[in-house]
Amino acid sequence: MEQARAHDAYRLAVRVPEQPRSGSARGEHTHADADAGVAAAAESPAPPSPPAPRKPVQRSSVRGQVLDALRAALVGGDLAPGEVYSAPVLGERFGVSATPVREAMQQLAIEGAVEVVPNRGFRVTERSARELGELAEVRALIEVPVMLRLARTVPAARWCELRPLAEASVVAAAGGDLARYAESDRAFHRAVLGLSGNQQLVQVADDLHRRSQWPLVSGPVSGRRADLIADAAEHAALLEALVARDLVVVQSLVREHFAGAGG
Repeated sequence: MEQARAHDAYRLAVRVPEQPRSGSARGEHTHADADAGVAAAAESPAPPSPPAPRKPVQRSSVRGQVLDALRAALVGGDLAPGEVYSAPVLGERFGVSATPVREAMQQLAIEGAVEVVPNRGFRVTERSARELGELAEVRALIEVPVMLRLARTVPAARWCELRPLAEASVVAAAGGDLARYAESDRAFHRAVLGLSGNQQLVQVADDLHRRSQWPLVSGPVSGRRADLIADAAEHAALLEALVARDLVVVQSLVREHFAGAGG
């Protein structure tokens, strides 16, 4: 009797669980636990989904719009070479704060269109004839060999697809819209070089092209329109030479075009 009591006391002290009486009981216990776990999992709330990526801040969009407006003002002559402009004043002009204007001007400084004037603002770069000539020379070194190679390999039908772009530049030139012509001119050249399949080439050439457009031409509006019309006409002539695979004419037209009003 004393030995049985001691055994019961030991079992309570160490909390030894009662062993199941049979294998079937053990199996029933396991299935019950599994069913309970499935039910609990079904009732528990699903983990929260990750937050959706945020859209770009609106300031970036404003900055891009201001940048486009400043580029158009530079090409059109609304921002005069040598003049200093402050971000707050330009911000009032565009109906925005000074911050996106300052950010856009910093990009233009990287592109060489303006330079920072401490505590004053940004001065529009004055391009000398020598600088414009250097840009034309670099562009010719890059684009002429590429266009000659394309003239040998690209089917005539592909060149014909670019005629609407050439016509768009003629329309812009006829209207005397410098900013619109500058963009249509670059669009035409991007499309031509894009047939090479080399996007790095297209980006480098487009950057050089943009730099060469500040300033475009000077003088009376009528004179500028005439120069732009002549420059735009070279796009159509270049396409015809590319279709005919006339390499001599292609090389001559490209070099002359770079030295023209819009490049």
